[in-house]
Amino acid sequence: MTGDDRTEQRPTMNPQAALHLTEVDGIPTLFAHSAGPMRAGLVFRVGVADETLARTGVTHLVEHLALHRMGLAAHDFNGATKAAFTHFLMEGTEAEVVAYLHGVCASLADLPMDRLETEKDILRTEESRRENPQLPLWRYGAQGYGLVSYPEWGVPGLRPDDVRHWARSWFTQGNAVLWIAGERLPAGLSVKLAPGERRALPAVTSALPVTPAYFSDGKGGVLLDAVVTAGTAAEVYAGVLERALSRALRQEGGYSYTAATDYASRRDGFARVAAFADSLPAKQDAVLGGFVDVLAALQAGRVGQDEVEAVRSRADAALTAPDAAVRRLVGAAEDLLVGRAPRSVEEMRAELWQVTPEQVHAVALEAAGTALMQVPAGHRADWAGYTEAPSTSPYTVTGRRFGAGRGGDPALVIGAEGVSLVAREADGTETAATVSYRACAAVLRWPDGGRRLIGTDGIVVDVEPGPYGVDAHTMATFDAAVPPSAVVLLPPRQQRPVPETAASPAGGGTAAAADGTARGGSSAAPRRRTAGQTAAVVVLGLLAGLFALIALSTTLFGNDPETGGTGVWVGTAVFLWVVTGLLVWPVVRILRRTRRG
Repeated sequence: MTGDDRTEQRPTMNPQAALHLTEVDGIPTLFAHSAGPMRAGLVFRVGVADETLARTGVTHLVEHLALHRMGLAAHDFNGATKAAFTHFLMEGTEAEVVAYLHGVCASLADLPMDRLETEKDILRTEESRRENPQLPLWRYGAQGYGLVSYPEWGVPGLRPDDVRHWARSWFTQGNAVLWIAGERLPAGLSVKLAPGERRALPAVTSALPVTPAYFSDGKGGVLLDAVVTAGTAAEVYAGVLERALSRALRQEGGYSYTAATDYASRRDGFARVAAFADSLPAKQDAVLGGFVDVLAALQAGRVGQDEVEAVRSRADAALTAPDAAVRRLVGAAEDLLVGRAPRSVEEMRAELWQVTPEQVHAVALEAAGTALMQVPAGHRADWAGYTEAPSTSPYTVTGRRFGAGRGGDPALVIGAEGVSLVAREADGTETAATVSYRACAAVLRWPDGGRRLIGTDGIVVDVEPGPYGVDAHTMATFDAAVPPSAVVLLPPRQQRPVPETAASPAGGGTAAAADGTARGGSSAAPRRRTAGQTAAVVVLGLLAGLFALIALSTTLFGNDPETGGTGVWVGTAVFLWVVTGLLVWPVVRILRRTRRG
């Protein structure tokens, strides 16, 4: 099919699908013509990625406080705090839109601090049913875009002045864009905000020394994300990848129910392409293998023209739909906040129809170089060319060494530059989890004296004075060395960690269960066996030894013709060896898991 042929088949352009740029009270305003209820959004260039780990949640708290005075209005309104943007959204009559925007701006200028503690409780309730994604933590660390993986630890300690300062600094006229969809701009519209400057996007950090990389966790399915150059070719690649995954894993293999992809612009010239396929435990090997095969095929250039056409036709239909302009408003507002002028529908369609299989192949190769894959627990992806993401540190600090008081337990090292948790492997080598004070994103502190340091790379070290026998003077020196701005005071723990719990610096212990987040949810140092696991190893080991002795005796001396002949002898021996193997296998699994972590 030639380019001219494709042009003739394109749907007719909707003349009202354009976005119009104007200004209201000094704030850039995007308008799209739309019938029905009026819709509007006030967008600010501030989000979770602008915070620090010790103060996470402040933007979300401002959003909640600003909306409190809206009460139980009959019209639909909401707020949303994202990684780099905060949205105030509304749908209703023209008068209701005007009142809503005026009310949000008035609240931002004078936040209802009498509501502060109540909104904190509401945020904690909201957080209790939210599952934070783990991929950002592994890719970006405990800073910037990686903060969306963490709880809002900063909320309980925020004071009224802290919240007011954040609102005055970020929720300003220069840092906002307004969008409206309706039959006209509403009469009497006023959007008064405090003066302020436009803020740059958060810095992009990395906790991955090498890509492509992978990590494993306890959930089923395979999840992958890759950072690619933003553009129409990358959007088409996401669509082609979804079709290929669905065909291989659901239609042909029957391994997955859901196989889907997502394309999301980071608004800095790059975008995130994510792909997911779910799986039952028994099908995880097949899903992982099929997932990798699909990626490899696209990387090898097996991108069919018919696949590109199918994705392109659906995307073009979305661009020419009656509500196309309205659906573009949110993304266009974010683009405008980072200095990117909205593109016309004609430009977007022209670029879409110029995408070739070769361009999609190029995106597949770019995605392969930046990919981060999450595989189910107990699985690996190094066989497919992915490097295991680090859950340990390359060095150990110099300082005093404290033990947990039992042989084989990791040692806690507290030095002038930071802390390390060091474990000795079976072959005599040592692995360490280290957090330096200079790169400390947060220090969680419990009333019982326990501390948890989280490095900007996401590595975690627990400092438990009791189990490790750390003296008061050393703890005082340690507390003086950590950055005061990184300290997070937490309520009492339900259970104080035992020594083996303290040896799980990145998520294996009680402290991790309290907050639910650590570097990938796996130990930065090798896991210690629990008491139940140790008992299981002992009991199963003794039974396996007993059956092995009986099996060996039967094999060597059990061939007695008077008791049944050779057939009975062979059957009995085989049965005893099978039972022995079944007893040994769980022991091997426990030993391997606790050794590797």
